Amino acid sequence: MTDTEQQDRKSKSQLKREMHALRELGQQLLELSKNSLQKIPMADILRDAILQAKRFKREALRRQMQYIGVLMRNEDAEAIQQALDNLLQPHRQQVSVFHEVEQWRDALLAGDGVLMEDLLHRFAHAERQHFRHLVRNARKEQQLNKPAKSARALFRYLYNLRATS
Repeated sequence: MTDTEQQDRKSKSQLKREMHALRELGQQLLELSKNSLQKIPMADILRDAILQAKRFKREALRRQMQYIGVLMRNEDAEAIQQALDNLLQPHRQQVSVFHEVEQWRDALLAGDGVLMEDLLHRFAHAERQHFRHLVRNARKEQQLNKPAKSARALFRYLYNLRATS
């Protein structure tokens, strides 16, 4: 064997890592809905195997996942991963915005006046008086241990401000 052939040849451990990565990608595909699965570039036989796996449990599912792993060897895993990431990206972005707005609301309820001014400056189209009213009512509800009706309204208002910017 020449030196280049030995360098091109992968170790057994490397092959196992690649097979586990393909199985993991197959598991991610299994969690997609049928419509989302149609948007991923793959062979029909692989798509059918994934759809069949959704019906199986325990040992049958394990065997089907191994089969999916074998089928994945013939696929362009990078293209599938890229399509999967693109499909999930809007959801991740929405969750990120949701968490940001939650943090704003919690900080405002804790009495962060600097944040309130920053938000009013950032969102020039915000109704200053309505915004302060929501914060004041939400704090009062929190102090009196009442249901968080105004806190939810504050969250919706902040979320709408964020969405329109």
